[in-house]
Amino acid sequence: MKKKLRLGLIGSGFMGKTHVFGFAAAERVFDLPCDVELATIADVTLAQAEAARAAFGFARATDDWRSLVADPDIDVIDITAPNALHKEMALAAIAAGKHVYCEKPLAPLASDAREMADAAEKAGVRTQVGFNYLCNPMLGLAREMIAGGELGDIRGYRGLHAEDYMADPAAPFTFRHDPAGGGVLADLGSHALATAEFLVGPITRVMGDCVTVIASRPDGKGGVRTVETDDIGRAFLRFENGATGSIEGNWVATGRKMQHDFEVYGTKGALAFSQERFNELHFYSTGDAKGRQGFRRIEAGPDHVPYGRFCVAPGHQLGFNDLKAIEVAGYLDAIAGLRPEPFNFRAGLRIQTLVETIQTSSRNGAWLAV
Repeated sequence: MKKKLRLGLIGSGFMGKTHVFGFAAAERVFDLPCDVELATIADVTLAQAEAARAAFGFARATDDWRSLVADPDIDVIDITAPNALHKEMALAAIAAGKHVYCEKPLAPLASDAREMADAAEKAGVRTQVGFNYLCNPMLGLAREMIAGGELGDIRGYRGLHAEDYMADPAAPFTFRHDPAGGGVLADLGSHALATAEFLVGPITRVMGDCVTVIASRPDGKGGVRTVETDDIGRAFLRFENGATGSIEGNWVATGRKMQHDFEVYGTKGALAFSQERFNELHFYSTGDAKGRQGFRRIEAGPDHVPYGRFCVAPGHQLGFNDLKAIEVAGYLDAIAGLRPEPFNFRAGLRIQTLVETIQTSSRNGAWLAV
């Protein structure tokens, strides 16, 4: 009989719902080492928590996340609350001996993320930070092709994560605009940085440029709040393997809803990818015959693990929630001791260190070592 893991979720918004879908799908798609029970959900008000309980299928609801964390019947705490709350919630869960799954960014400050990673490792609990774009089989294929030398020596990299959900100046000030929320570089640029290192390897030096485009926003109470965080964050990069490149995080990119793109250039070939068509990877090979060269499309299918667990037919495509299910499955395997943690708090600290170094570089107007 499989061990039962009882889940406590904090936050029922966009990412909270995505996490629930991830656990539900993973249980049916993968041969998981445990059964997950949706035990308790917490939110700001009891009414919100009760509505989410009924919608998602949790057994209980509460408006007190501390009581949830302290509940001895809960095994895993899943945090999808605003960024500034991650540290307090995670440290409390770790102190209570719970495994912790936390959406990115892990914490607004690298020092906070380090404290969280150190505490988790000392307590021996398993952790996961939500970077589910890395779970796309097409990114796994790109990494395999790069590591296998199909592109030759890597010379250049370009990464971009752009959306437009902050493009309207009349949109209200949110927790993401608060300095404790981190700004766009932490919110979207973190994905671009995680993908860059996933594919090309460690980044060693950065030159940042972080820009506030909309200087103030309505506070929702008839007033106005000054915005101190970045709306666009860019960085030039130097990689440990000698490659150079750039990344951009942008939440005022008019017309873009989900553009998480990359291009990799090597001596033998190149790769191009767009999240807007994330079941495709485009490959250029210098070995193709003259007159036959060009980027060719590689379409996702059952040969790209674990696509086949979701669909037996190529070209029918995975979706955003499927990537979260893949992430959940990997994390549950790690809790069971079957594999290393896919992206633990130490890895989350690495991304926040990159973000913070780029922000400091932007303020100083100088290259900085990571």
